[in-house]
Amino acid sequence: MTVCRALLVAFLLVSLSERANAQSLVADLSEDLIAITTGFTGSDVLLFGATDGTGEIVVVVRGPSSRIVMRKKDRVAGIWVNTNAVAFQNVPSFYHLASSAPVEEVLPNEVRAREQIGLAYLTIEAAQQVDSDEEDAFASALIRNKQAEQLYYGAVGEVELVGGRLFRTRVNFPANVSTGPYVVETYQVIDGEIASKTVTTLQIRKIGFEAGVFDFAHSNPALYGLIAILVALVAGWLAGYIFRKT
Repeated sequence: MTVCRALLVAFLLVSLSERANAQSLVADLSEDLIAITTGFTGSDVLLFGATDGTGEIVVVVRGPSSRIVMRKKDRVAGIWVNTNAVAFQNVPSFYHLASSAPVEEVLPNEVRAREQIGLAYLTIEAAQQVDSDEEDAFASALIRNKQAEQLYYGAVGEVELVGGRLFRTRVNFPANVSTGPYVVETYQVIDGEIASKTVTTLQIRKIGFEAGVFDFAHSNPALYGLIAILVALVAGWLAGYIFRKT
């Protein structure tokens, strides 16, 4: 299977190289679907492509956005309690950056800010009006949490240039990755400007028994809750019965 995949990627790289004669930048993924099943431990996806032989390559991968509430805990009368909370909207569930050269040398700050290239330029806005210092503090805490969960990568990954025209990089998706559509943006950068850009999509979905339970829970929440209670009661009764016998 590994040999077949390597041959397929090699064939696609040659095809992309030929297409790059007509286009300045082409890119694709080794797979466009990651299936989450029981025992899923994460997955690596290969991004590869070709250029006309000029410039550097920058790759940004973003996961589906959602609303996240960050809470601050303080010690009150000897007990840790939530004392403040800030909700953020349109927060990417996943963020990965890779480049063929140091990003700070490839792109000026204003371009990175416009395209949100790098965690320092990621736009995370509060859903309600809060003090700017407080918003920055909570946003920084959110990014640190995502990094701790290996969902945001602080270090810039490497894009390997092959033969001057071809490039490739690997993106790791951890086991706790969210399901949904992922957007992969590939930039060709020449003299500090974005000369060309391609957008590739990737789907991450649950399949099998877990997917069935997930769909059933969301389409029939009341019935799912009732079944969960019945299962818990039966399990408790069965455990008590076994212990009484022993």
